[in-house]
Amino acid sequence: MRKHFVICAAFLVLAGASAARAQDRPLLSPDADTVPAGTLRGQVGFDFLQHITYPLSGLEGDQTNVGDLDLRLGLAKIVEVELNGIGQQFLQIDRQGPSFVALALPSATSTSDVGDFSLFTKIHIADETGIRPAFAFRFGFTMPNTNQARGVGNNATNVMAEGIAERHLGKLKTFGSLGLAILTAPNQKFTQNDELVYGLDAVYPVTKAVNLVAEAAGQYSTRSITPELVGTDSRGQGRLGVQVLAGGFQWDAALIAGIDRNDPHTGFTFGVSHDFHLFGSAP
Repeated sequence: MRKHFVICAAFLVLAGASAARAQDRPLLSPDADTVPAGTLRGQVGFDFLQHITYPLSGLEGDQTNVGDLDLRLGLAKIVEVELNGIGQQFLQIDRQGPSFVALALPSATSTSDVGDFSLFTKIHIADETGIRPAFAFRFGFTMPNTNQARGVGNNATNVMAEGIAERHLGKLKTFGSLGLAILTAPNQKFTQNDELVYGLDAVYPVTKAVNLVAEAAGQYSTRSITPELVGTDSRGQGRLGVQVLAGGFQWDAALIAGIDRNDPHTGFTFGVSHDFHLFGSAP
């Protein structure tokens, strides 16, 4: 019931929102900008990922994500809070290997579960001036919403912090992030894996209404993944796509390629974004 409420709320936001501004979708990494104070930015998407692997459960297959949600609220000129997560994940099981947890799958050929939701705060530290890039700092945590018995989540709490730099090179907007993620190891009590989180992105405006976007982002484990650390493996994606402003909404689509061995080999995503003014002076 709770996950259905979140999905419905996001669609209501999108339906009643005002004119759209630059959005994050279909990119995964944050830029240095914050949403204007009093504005709620609603984004919702759909993902299809081919041949993804979950080492903790031993499941492999094609995954469909419905209701890939991201809600960002500007609280002040330089501060925003963000809630993101996936309303429902559906995995078509192609192969089932050894599992480190007891599974309770709805069928032998498929499984589904709500995704983990994350809560973040981003602070814009400095604007871009001269040769100096813009800077921001983002920190937050991921909640254990998933059920590990369904095979597509770790049911673990993770925390993360990252610095963000943004620079314009003519029309080209570039930004990157680097930080630390502390991931709970779901297969061993009182164990964690500290990993690097990274992102490198570019946005190029072809016209006033069309942007080309490219990205490489993920998390990297500097430690070998032993049975105690299974489920905290390196993950990453490359994305190449487009953003189109039409009808007062921003539409997006992107092709996906996995970076690490357990990532989806290929995939695609599409979605829509919109801004809704909630309080304060109109931006």
